[in-house]
Amino acid sequence: MTSKPIFILNGPNLNRLGKREPEIYGTTTLAEVEAMCREAAGDRPVRFHQSNAEHQLVDWIHEAIDEGAGILINPAGLSFRSIPLLDALKMFPGPIVEFHISKIHRREEIYHRSLVSTAATAVLAGLGPSGYALAVKALIGMVREGET
Repeated sequence: MTSKPIFILNGPNLNRLGKREPEIYGTTTLAEVEAMCREAAGDRPVRFHQSNAEHQLVDWIHEAIDEGAGILINPAGLSFRSIPLLDALKMFPGPIVEFHISKIHRREEIYHRSLVSTAATAVLAGLGPSGYALAVKALIGMVREGET
């Protein structure tokens, strides 16, 4: 039996990792983040996506509802304003880890309240790009707990 995949979804501007505000986000590229995530997942299948379009992220969440074991999402700027993203995540029956590269609570006030957090099982923030691997391992642990 093949394990259901985990979905790793990345929101707007994360395709610019490595170039965008390196003092906040570091110099690690999204391709390097993907490699870290796949390594951390081991044998668990991974569907890794990034989009600057809200509707595309919603479509991938719908796909995860039907086919996925867990979702790791870095919704980026959509964290703070996207009701459609929140509504889609609320339909997902498995664990959801919300991840932010920066410590959003040390930034401007507009970044302090994530709508996505209300649907997330867990939230990790401020660990930098390498924190994705920890988030993947945590998500897989939650998925395993739910499978037993």
